[in-house]
Amino acid sequence: MIVSIIGQGYVGQSLAVAAASAGHKVIGLDLNLDLIRDLKNGDSFVPGIDKKLLLKLMSKELYLPTNNFDLLAETSVIVIAVPTPIDGNRQPDLRALLEACKSINRVVAEPTLVISESTSFPGTLRNIIKNSVEKDSRTSFLFAISPERVDPGNKEWKIENTPRVISGLTEQATKLAIEFYESFCSNIIKVSSPEIAEAAKLLENTFRQVNIALVNEFSEIMNKLGISANEVVNAASSKPFGFMKFLPSIGVGGHCIPVDPEYLTYFAKSLGVNSKLTDTANTLNINRPRQVGYKIKDYLGTELLGLQIQIVGIAYKTGVSDMRESPAIELISTLREFGAKVKWHDPIVRNWRGEVSMPLDPDVDLGLIVTPHDEIDFSVWLRPGTKVLDLSISSKDLGWPKIL
Repeated sequence: MIVSIIGQGYVGQSLAVAAASAGHKVIGLDLNLDLIRDLKNGDSFVPGIDKKLLLKLMSKELYLPTNNFDLLAETSVIVIAVPTPIDGNRQPDLRALLEACKSINRVVAEPTLVISESTSFPGTLRNIIKNSVEKDSRTSFLFAISPERVDPGNKEWKIENTPRVISGLTEQATKLAIEFYESFCSNIIKVSSPEIAEAAKLLENTFRQVNIALVNEFSEIMNKLGISANEVVNAASSKPFGFMKFLPSIGVGGHCIPVDPEYLTYFAKSLGVNSKLTDTANTLNINRPRQVGYKIKDYLGTELLGLQIQIVGIAYKTGVSDMRESPAIELISTLREFGAKVKWHDPIVRNWRGEVSMPLDPDVDLGLIVTPHDEIDFSVWLRPGTKVLDLSISSKDLGWPKIL
């Protein structure tokens, strides 16, 4: 089967490798020419995608990274795996999704199965993707959805063993989508409508947003009591039922948790529903990095003006270079606003907004651990006794106090 995957980011690359490894001929489409060049050289920024495997798949002509969207005409399955972020007003931004649909509309003239993996609110497949793909076209397409469940850096749960939720606008579309995913996924869950699948994706990450906001708020209460919120959470998590462990943090990051709940509240408002709990959780986690900035001031008992501070790990999670919605960005901004001289160390990110990762400095006034990648050697700070605060959600004892 020849498959086109529009978007070669974390989701698209992972899907491309899985499908190509199953024997499909995969055309990986993206407008980013630097990304296409890197992929052709076997270089991927996605954790877990091996260079040797990429080169092997390309040598067997099972994977072709390209920006030639005319190749869409040759395929029997098209998967849309483009970002669906939020804009500056925290509203859904579907521009990339609509551009992907226009590309299909422009090029494809034969009946083709179009699958969306991009996250959006219920009704997107039926009312937006279908209408955009078929606009002024004489071709009847088949449409299905299987919202992405990619967790970069997760060594246990990968595309092959993560349950896959699927539904189509017709029974035939559902059947063909299931046949495609069954070729490389071991657990398929058919639901009754695309709206169910779209809503399930939003619920998955809204659940996390709400619980992270809860534990962050809980940590403030515990701090007033002078006890460790982390220890309380660990004690509560010993209960083998009815509790799920979330740890206090400086906020949420990535392409899912900070974004998907905003799609849910947007959709709720369009229905005239007041989503108070989700709105509150969104606001709490958006404001969390600034709140942590004030907490650092309180902990030190001094203003930060002129202090040399180094943040370790600015990506949103360990093991990845992804800076999308990273709460470290707002924390850096807040500390600089307070007058601190802030630099950062992240061996995976390396470059960000014209700044570069600096080596760990034992002479800083304060070190802040946000995202402790495995590649980081903290002995540079341990030996001279550098003052450090651990703001991470790591369960490891890195040798310094956790203040969240």
